[in-house]
Amino acid sequence: MAKVGIIGGSGLYQIEGINKIKEVAVKTPFGEASDKFITGELEGVPVAFLPRHGKGHRISPSEINYRANIYGMKKLGVEAIMSVSACGSLKEKYKPMDFVIPDQFLDRTRRGRMDTFFTEGIVAHVAFADPVSKEIADILESSAKKLRVKTHRGGTYVNMEGPQFSTKAESNLYRQWGMDIIGMTNLTEAKLAREAEISYATLAAVTDYDCWHPSHDSVTLDMILSYLHKNVANAKAILKLAIVEVGNLKKFSASDALKFAIITNPAMIPAKKKKELGLIIGKYIK
Repeated sequence: MAKVGIIGGSGLYQIEGINKIKEVAVKTPFGEASDKFITGELEGVPVAFLPRHGKGHRISPSEINYRANIYGMKKLGVEAIMSVSACGSLKEKYKPMDFVIPDQFLDRTRRGRMDTFFTEGIVAHVAFADPVSKEIADILESSAKKLRVKTHRGGTYVNMEGPQFSTKAESNLYRQWGMDIIGMTNLTEAKLAREAEISYATLAAVTDYDCWHPSHDSVTLDMILSYLHKNVANAKAILKLAIVEVGNLKKFSASDALKFAIITNPAMIPAKKKKELGLIIGKYIK
């Protein structure tokens, strides 16, 4: 069983000191996760890694089975997830090679994404005013400071649909709204993690200035990959410290997120749905 989950690139589990590494296929009621989970230990802390786009980056942001990914983490015993991802900067101060730990999200995805476990006979409304778990964000920030890696705390992550990058009109609109960074995946993960009572925080690696910046006529994949590869070592160093600190936590802020959230009369919930969600709702509804 893992305590700490990492969602990100397929190479992040290659952190010095991770041992007892093995691949684990996790069955879920929602189909297959993006790939097999990589489990291991770092200084005694059990950890599970998942490449969100699958090995070889073969799954589009719109096609990721987010429910299976988060359910799989829950099934492995994960209590906290640190999500590592590339992002575009919407403000001058967030430079390529910097990291950002956002505290808010704005949803610009389309309704095709399945971003809730509660469908087909059961309804839950989880509190989501503060979508990032402060205790995990605090640890990411302090870990980055110890390493003197340029990291900004706070700000809003715009979750666009993708897979195309922004138009200049969109990029400038988000800037007018006061948004800080932009990506394609993290809000959907955060919603489902909260429903699964898993604390969640993002470590976003700035790779570009989107397309609003005078020096960027457009965002290119070469540009993003160049900065992302340069920052992998920093991401791994931050995670190496953060995993141990998160593993030492005794309490997580999302651990009772469903306590007052499930509104459906238990007697009216279909038996199939109770079984399907037993791992998530079992401590509240039998």
